[in-house]
Amino acid sequence: MRRLLLLIALVLVAALAVASVPLFILYDDDEVTRADAVMVLAGEKRRLPVGLELVERGVAPLLVISDGLDPRWTQANRLCRFGDPAKIVCVRPDPYSTRGEARLAARLARERGWDSLVVVTSRFHLFRARVRFERCFDGKLAFVGAPNPGLRLPLAIALEWTKLAVATVQRGC
Repeated sequence: MRRLLLLIALVLVAALAVASVPLFILYDDDEVTRADAVMVLAGEKRRLPVGLELVERGVAPLLVISDGLDPRWTQANRLCRFGDPAKIVCVRPDPYSTRGEARLAARLARERGWDSLVVVTSRFHLFRARVRFERCFDGKLAFVGAPNPGLRLPLAIALEWTKLAVATVQRGC
């Protein structure tokens, strides 16, 4: 009986590992043309340079930085404190989660008349971010992945499976 349970556990781990590759490692960016804003999600510092590059390329006139005033995120802090407020919006989602960020994006879109948004997050997070944002945002969405977090990727993927399960159960925005 013990061997059978061990075999089942190994098969389950292998299946999750195989499913993780297309969902969290090879998940493609959307084609990005033009949008009302680019929103960089909080949580990983590698996301901000991708968002900045999109704005510099002319994809959108406005950069939204989720939790850009977090004191541990120095590059975002400088932009939020000293950047042009007409081009940079720094906000903290409530609740502090991807769900909160999706709700925040929907609220900003209603207030500012946005029809389109580019969301920048880590590649491992693209799939779940899409699930969350599509439930809240009524306009056109595009998702762009920043580099994955290197050695922390296995832990990030394990947590992502858990958070994806929660997102699947929690319906609505």
